Amino acid sequence: MADDWTPPSGDLMKGKRGIIMGVANQNSIAWGIAQQLAAQGAEIAFTYQGENLERRVRPLVESIGMDFMIPADVTDDASMDAAFEAVKDKWGKIDFLVHSIAFAGKDELQGSMVANTTREGFRRAMDISVYSFIDCARRASEIMPDGGAMICMTYLGAERTVPSYNVMGVAKAGLEAATRYAARDLGPQGIRVNAISAGAMRTLSLAGIRGGKSLMGTGRDWSLLKEDTRMEGVAGAALYLLSDLGHSVAGEVHHVDAGFHVVGVPDLPED
Repeated sequence: MADDWTPPSGDLMKGKRGIIMGVANQNSIAWGIAQQLAAQGAEIAFTYQGENLERRVRPLVESIGMDFMIPADVTDDASMDAAFEAVKDKWGKIDFLVHSIAFAGKDELQGSMVANTTREGFRRAMDISVYSFIDCARRASEIMPDGGAMICMTYLGAERTVPSYNVMGVAKAGLEAATRYAARDLGPQGIRVNAISAGAMRTLSLAGIRGGKSLMGTGRDWSLLKEDTRMEGVAGAALYLLSDLGHSVAGEVHHVDAGFHVVGVPDLPED
């Protein structure tokens, strides 16, 4: 990680197996979560899309002693069938799923949402950012006979307007609603479904938003803790929600943003 974070080790995830979707590089939130789960004893299957991404991610996966990598294109049913069948063939069942996948066109992540959102752009953003989680939740639940836990990644732009976040904010609002409905549907099977709303962090996703870097500074300056959102906090929240520590928690959107989400007006200078 950029801040040389080392996840605390233990056995909270010992004996648990699961899938992590969405690792793009060493700064990915999904990678921070993977490091933390592995340090706590989890076995992890990683999905990737395309050879270029595989080459980038494989050294990371091997660095934590893992080697189970599966190609998966969330827009292709045949690819998803093959990916989850590969997991079932190898392990039979799983205990957790981490979904950290989203997409919107670069042109739609700047300026006016009303002016810049195309029909195709909207459809693609909703398909990749929202439907893919619903699809993965269904597929994962079929190989969770003993119950389990799922999380997806969202952002405050689902609840409030954020400059240039645009159609992605609309998609994240849909993702949060999908989280609640999936939690309702899968709860009777002992499967807990939750979302983590992380503050702005230095990731590829942030880099794709016009003015994204300024969101980090604003998040730090306006937050209650006056600090950047830290990977150990996001990964720690994921560990809590995916491990047995998270019993009785379902349908939540858990904010990890140094308290930024509760601020209505930032501290003002004294007159």
